[in-house]
Formats: sequence, C-alpha cells, structure tokens
Amino acid sequence: MFSIGQMALFSMISHLIFIYLSWKLMLAINFDPIIRKGKAKEAQVFFLLIAIVIGTGVSRFFLDILQWSSDLIYFF
Repeated sequence: MFSIGQMALFSMISHLIFIYLSWKLMLAINFDPIIRKGKAKEAQVFFLLIAIVIGTGVSRFFLDILQWSSDLIYFF
C-alpha cells in the first residue's frame, strides 16, 4: 500500500496531529485547582509530556489498525 518512506512521513504527520489534538483537548480542561502556585511553567511542561504520550498512543493505534487492515489480504 505505502512505501517505507511514505509510511514514515504519514506516521510523523499522524503523530504530530494527534499530539496537537491532545494538547488542545487538555487545554479545555480546567486543571487550575490542582496546580500549585508558582509552578505554572512546570505544569505546562508536564501537560505537554502527557499530551505527547496520549497523542502518540492514539496515533499508534490508528496506524496499527491501518497496517493490520492492509495485511488482511494475506489472510485469504
């Protein structure tokens, strides 16, 4: 279906899109009550890392589903 280079580019773009979506969704949640005063920058870095973990996981899931569905032709 895809060449190795195309799949690498598609994977990078997918990861970046899902990380961005995770970040935007996390901004919609009010985390202010759990953040200590004076620790806003540390909290932003932590939330960015959490967005990377969530976005990468979701992206990996969709990329695996895409790969598995293209591999189904070898089942029959």
